[in-house]
Amino acid sequence: MKMNEINIRDPFILIENDQYYLYGSRAVDGWGECSGLDVYTSKDLEDWSEPIEAFSKPEGFWSGMNYWAPEVHKYKGKFYMFVSFKSETRERGTQILVSDVPEGPFGIHSDGPVTPESWGCLDGTLYIDKDQTPYMVFCHEWTQVVDGEMCALKLSDDLKEAVGEPFLLFKASQPQWMPKDEEKLVTDGPFMYRTKGGKLLMLWSTFVNDQYVEAIAYSDNGDITGNWKHADTLLFSKDGGHGMLFNTMDSGELKFIFHTPNDTPNERPAIVGVRETDDMLFAE
Repeated sequence: MKMNEINIRDPFILIENDQYYLYGSRAVDGWGECSGLDVYTSKDLEDWSEPIEAFSKPEGFWSGMNYWAPEVHKYKGKFYMFVSFKSETRERGTQILVSDVPEGPFGIHSDGPVTPESWGCLDGTLYIDKDQTPYMVFCHEWTQVVDGEMCALKLSDDLKEAVGEPFLLFKASQPQWMPKDEEKLVTDGPFMYRTKGGKLLMLWSTFVNDQYVEAIAYSDNGDITGNWKHADTLLFSKDGGHGMLFNTMDSGELKFIFHTPNDTPNERPAIVGVRETDDMLFAE
């Protein structure tokens, strides 16, 4: 398959075993009933395998809808998939799955979502601080709180449960470039990135004038506990977002993968180059 034939949202790339593993939300059925999640593999970012089902809904599983934003992180020798799930009787939340290999199959790891049970939450991502303490950064949905929130919570060392209470990093309305009359105060798709100079950045998505965009926030103390500020300009402002960063295997170039357009069922993953200058990122 070519990348423009892969119909997913929220693309995420893991590099392992000298190949790329591409995960994402199934665009066609992601808004309704779901039964699984897929991974695609490639050696060169050009030619991709047919979809391999990495997670299949187990018998009796609590969620049968909205399987969103799978991310796979290698942690202490295993592969952990962070996925947002929802049901008719339970709020959306991010649960953690596990596998010995990146293509799966992934099985249940955490006992249900690790995000707060009464919150509508999505797009959990893993962050490891300088002391090797794991955190989940996630979104508290704008549909529940109006002004979407970016939050974090500490995880147990085995990634099975939350430790303590979640804390607020910022709200969607805070950036100076956010229109004062914006109706969709969305927080989506956090991804953590540390620059060569040690600055901690967060990529995240939102809507600006009805365009889905990719923004950059940064911590003023270099860690998750800092005050979060916002870059003056957007990384990507042309109807695309919910992306992440990776370095290519051959040249080590920094790349940004995201979905565009933000229009079901037309979403496709796309890749652009990114330049890091003075502890900030710029699309090329």
